[in-house]
Amino acid sequence: MFHSIRRPDVLSVTLAAAGILMVTMGTRQSFGLFISPINSSTGMGIATISLALAIGQFTWGAIQPIAGAVADRYGPRLVLMAGLITLAIGCAITPFIENGFGLAIALGILASMGSGAGSFSVLIGAAAQRLPFDARGTASGVINAGGSFGQFIFAPLLQKLIQSLGWMGAMWAMALATLAAIPLVGKLTGPTATAPQHTDDSRLGPAVLEALRNSSYWLLHAGFFTCGFHIAFLVTHLPGEVNLCGLPPSVASWSLAIIGLANVFGSLYAGSCVARYRSKYVLAVMYASRAVLIAWYLWMPRTEWTYYLFASGLGFTWLATVPPTAAIVGKLFGTRYLATLFGLTLLSHQIGGFLGAWLGGITMSQFGDFAWMWYADIALAIIAALVNLPIKEAALTAHHHNRPVAAES
Repeated sequence: MFHSIRRPDVLSVTLAAAGILMVTMGTRQSFGLFISPINSSTGMGIATISLALAIGQFTWGAIQPIAGAVADRYGPRLVLMAGLITLAIGCAITPFIENGFGLAIALGILASMGSGAGSFSVLIGAAAQRLPFDARGTASGVINAGGSFGQFIFAPLLQKLIQSLGWMGAMWAMALATLAAIPLVGKLTGPTATAPQHTDDSRLGPAVLEALRNSSYWLLHAGFFTCGFHIAFLVTHLPGEVNLCGLPPSVASWSLAIIGLANVFGSLYAGSCVARYRSKYVLAVMYASRAVLIAWYLWMPRTEWTYYLFASGLGFTWLATVPPTAAIVGKLFGTRYLATLFGLTLLSHQIGGFLGAWLGGITMSQFGDFAWMWYADIALAIIAALVNLPIKEAALTAHHHNRPVAAES
């Protein structure tokens, strides 16, 4: 599965991108662990804190096409460095915040803008332009696995830091970890990386308009919207769900860690599937499996092992949807503006993420549990599986290098 990325230059680019994503995603996906400590410390209320994190979900998606467009035009180096620094600033000032507005600025705007600028659209776009065609699918799986491994590492580590240093100390530790990732930017974009060759920087606008007129692109957005809804709801409110069941906070942090670990394998497998199967079918199976898993969870008793098994199953597809989604965008439109066009797809993902995080807080405040959110999850997963099937995806053997080909059903 990894023979296509064994070349030293290809491996260096891939691992650098994976390392950056490990830090930005590991940080961002652990914010839910801070809801209860921040609420206990400041008395802001669960709904207020959830709204700040929901704003962060949307901001993370909104910055992706902007960061992608800047990276496509001027290169990814400054975008990634600015993103890591901004993420560190957002985390560092959060302990000084005492109201919902300030929290929305620190975590909802600054930290989320920073993590978004150092996330999928810029990293996968930068790597795709520097890698040979036959390595891109596997490399995207490895990069994606880096983000999931970050969640596996950060969630239990931050839970321990919260217990030992307090939530403020844990936030400052995250800020330092983010700054430590800056040297990896040079590995991804430095002179040892194969530089992309572009001759026309003036066609970004027409390329975006072409994509927005493509029905398959919109169907891909619809499915990815559901993915964002699922992930944001769970990463934000799983600690609250665990607390409702009378289980210790460690169950939530280990569940998030298991999700991350399972998605390492899921991402690698998804990357290999991109090279063998139509990506739309890979996505349809992933979304359908989520509906089955959530239904299973609702039927099971709420024990530690129920959560761990649920996390394992759900984690396998958690962000493994990224490689096939990016692959479809690349097949439809080529890699020249992949960071921008995939960034727009991630914006749809995070509109769903905003609703998942925000409505989870509203549901908890109004009904005292998350039952209606789970039912919505099942319905949206089924819809997402169905809307991917009509996508007109180019044949696997028909797409070469950086140019899109005529799509086939």
